[in-house]
Amino acid sequence: MAFAAGAVGALAMPPFGFLPALVLSLAPAVLLLDGTVKDEPSRWAPFKSAAVLGWFWGFGYFVAGLWWLGAAFLVEADQFAWAMPFGVLGLPALLAFFPALGFALARLFWLPDAWRILAFAFGLTVSEWLRGHLFTGFPWNNLGLALGQNIWLMQTASLVGLYGLTFLSLAIGAAPAVLITGRTARARWTAPGIAAGLLVGLAAFGFWRVPSDASPIVDNVRLRIMQPNLPQDAKFNPRNRDAIMRRYLTLSARPGRDGSAATPTHIIWPESAFPFLLHRDAGSLAQIATLLGPGSVLITGAARMDAPLPGEAVGKFYNAIQVIDEKGTILGAYDKVHLVPFGEYVPKFLDTLIRAAGLRQFVHIPGGFEPSEKRASLSIPGLPPVAATICYEAIFPGEILAEGPRPDLILNVTNDAWFGQTPGPYQHFAQARLRAIEEGLPMIRAANTGISAVVDPFGRSVDALPLAVEGIIDTSLPVAEPVTLYRKWSRFSLTATLAICLIILIARRRRQIPLLK
Repeated sequence: MAFAAGAVGALAMPPFGFLPALVLSLAPAVLLLDGTVKDEPSRWAPFKSAAVLGWFWGFGYFVAGLWWLGAAFLVEADQFAWAMPFGVLGLPALLAFFPALGFALARLFWLPDAWRILAFAFGLTVSEWLRGHLFTGFPWNNLGLALGQNIWLMQTASLVGLYGLTFLSLAIGAAPAVLITGRTARARWTAPGIAAGLLVGLAAFGFWRVPSDASPIVDNVRLRIMQPNLPQDAKFNPRNRDAIMRRYLTLSARPGRDGSAATPTHIIWPESAFPFLLHRDAGSLAQIATLLGPGSVLITGAARMDAPLPGEAVGKFYNAIQVIDEKGTILGAYDKVHLVPFGEYVPKFLDTLIRAAGLRQFVHIPGGFEPSEKRASLSIPGLPPVAATICYEAIFPGEILAEGPRPDLILNVTNDAWFGQTPGPYQHFAQARLRAIEEGLPMIRAANTGISAVVDPFGRSVDALPLAVEGIIDTSLPVAEPVTLYRKWSRFSLTATLAICLIILIARRRRQIPLLK
């Protein structure tokens, strides 16, 4: 039952966004936890029971929400199909230990009244925060994303961010469980009534915050985003280098959808665009120079390699964004900070074992990529200061801005071709879009197979290309909004919320006997 309840919860995530699934997933979880409140043979037995329920609930949630990871193992099936069970079942099995902890923590404060909804929201918010930070973090499909898809509901992220939405999603989704267990009409309806009022209040705030008109635009900026829609097995094949370059250049020089021939000031290509090192290929840089008009620049994902140090056979490789001007000169670069474990790098000892077994990792680079030491803003001529992110860096709330002056733009380049036409790319886009609302900044997103878009600071798509479509976007850049409350108080707001919950729960726990009568 716990596994099934967790699996239903995945329907609240993109691309489905079926909000009632949150209730159908969380309310049964509360009722299952109620079953752990009984005479047990030992003091720790109820917490073990709660943890087991939480693990099965989480396993169902992550299997149903992340099954599409299996598509990556089929790109080069002869090399990686054997590992598919580890991705499709192994990763969810590991991630399920976080809700197991959340259920056990909630059980610590469990009482036979509506206050257990607060305990449930507290426990799982803590576990979701830990999932987003421990072991490099993996906040994919955080439960707060259930409220992060409707244009009005998602505006609350500008106040409390993703983890604030997590607490609200849990409290609102779990509250209807009280309808079944309340002993009086007041006990049955108070918590669900408060939850319904919260939901209406969030929607009302969003309706008030989102302007009826389009966002103003930055002067003298004409963007062109190129989405080549290259299959993953072709994208990194060196034999396709010339055909790939021709495709990029042809698409980027195509007349606009409105027939306009206006020269773009900035052309954006997606992550890891080339099966070669662009900065070491003078011919390709010359072709790019021919494409660009006077004053135009190209912003593209591209792997790069440092010069090897004395005694090294090869230099260190970085997953980067490079900026190139109309002379074919590389003006600047941003190196990815937050790499994907087992996708872009493997711990050294495991890499040695993998190679000893005659296997290799996903990335065709000896030792994988190196992470940049710190996040830095990217300077691009003609654009305001840029917070650059590559691929899944954009799913980490509060981590995409460098220290120092606030940028006025989020840039995200990605390659989701690994996952085909599955829920994965939709989930990735929804999470990246939420960063724009949290920070009050517009976002430019270039994705190899989609979804590419320009998003305003309210999460509205100014223009977009759907998944699995080849094409270009010609559009303007929206102006940034003032600094959001989330940016000002992000750490304080979540800490204060959880601290207040803890105080209330401890006070209630001391005054009542935790048994269902």
